[in-house]
Amino acid sequence: MALVNEHFLKLPNNYLFADIAKKVNAFRTTHPKADVISLGIGDVTQPLCPAVIEAMHRATDEMAQQGSFRGYGPEQGYDFLREAILKNDFLPRGIHLDISEIFINDGAKSDTGNIQELVRWDNSIGVTDPIYPVYIDSNVMIGRAGTVEDGRWSNVIYMPCTAENHFTPQIPDRRVDIIYLCYPNNPTGTVISKDELRKWVNYALRNDALIFYDAAYQAYIQDDAIPHSIYEIRGARKCAIEFHSYSKTAGFTGIRCGYTIVPKELTASTLTGERIPLNQLWYRRQCTKFNGTSYISQRAAEATYTPEGKQQIRATIDYYMRNAHHIKQTLTALGLEVYGGDNAPYLWVRTPRGEGSWRFFEQMLYDAHVVSTPGVGFGPSGEGYVRLTAFASQEQTDEALHRIERWLK
Repeated sequence: MALVNEHFLKLPNNYLFADIAKKVNAFRTTHPKADVISLGIGDVTQPLCPAVIEAMHRATDEMAQQGSFRGYGPEQGYDFLREAILKNDFLPRGIHLDISEIFINDGAKSDTGNIQELVRWDNSIGVTDPIYPVYIDSNVMIGRAGTVEDGRWSNVIYMPCTAENHFTPQIPDRRVDIIYLCYPNNPTGTVISKDELRKWVNYALRNDALIFYDAAYQAYIQDDAIPHSIYEIRGARKCAIEFHSYSKTAGFTGIRCGYTIVPKELTASTLTGERIPLNQLWYRRQCTKFNGTSYISQRAAEATYTPEGKQQIRATIDYYMRNAHHIKQTLTALGLEVYGGDNAPYLWVRTPRGEGSWRFFEQMLYDAHVVSTPGVGFGPSGEGYVRLTAFASQEQTDEALHRIERWLK
């Protein structure tokens, strides 16, 4: 008799964004004439830039010719893209990597969920709270998170990030094996300074811990003092794995491409004390379970590093950041407490009068016809907040803010 992996049964019935979609679809069914604007789920709306489209066309034409057709590519990615990543994302910041430390993926979500396969199921994990749900859910699936009660998993160490502590997670007063950090942060839109990030690297080195660092939104950083990579911190190569994505940077949510950095110095221990390089394990894992990202997607990603590609993508990021600034200014003027939005496309809004996250979500949907994301869906410390995104069009953003202003007044 085949037995099910019962850890899956511990998961909430639906993924957060599936729950939101269900509620929005129910509203649309009962209000068919309502024009709903979404400032909730973080999908992009602006089209791919011309440099990317041209590269995809060229790659497609190559696939149509016998002499340039590509079949299976290298599981870790083509050298042309990995070399472009080295030269553009890391060397300008004084970070020296080896090309074999870069693994191209089909989007950061996959690798942030799969990376925990490298470590034993009984490692302890620590997460900033609120947090991107995939981090915890993927650990639930393998049995690492324990059981849930009142929205908290028994084997997860929560590090609250709230307005009261300026959204800065406190270093744990005990040893944690694996730490998840995401900066610029999803969902709060806040950032971490080099001094604060250095504290985490030093903690990991002292305690022989691993840091899984999600840098998917680093391209949105406006402040030159904010780190774009954890490897800007001395010693991080010995304790951290970093994830990057082209989804929000270049609009690749439908193209699917990103990359993960696994330094060769990074090791973890066996029960007998033998140190095992995680770079080798991840390479082995990818060769077994992953056939590589498509050639066309990788050529598209390569085009983001051309002079014209950089300029065009910067224009799109600036477009979204203008939305973010407009949202923040408007809601702040209405008397709401708004965080983030300065170095990230996300804004974290405290609900007025202590309203519950889901209740406020429903009120905004039914009264203003605007979709947000309930903060409690990202963790216990998210209660009393909603997340808004800057990824709608400028016209939709302006209309949504007009509706919210009229509703709140």
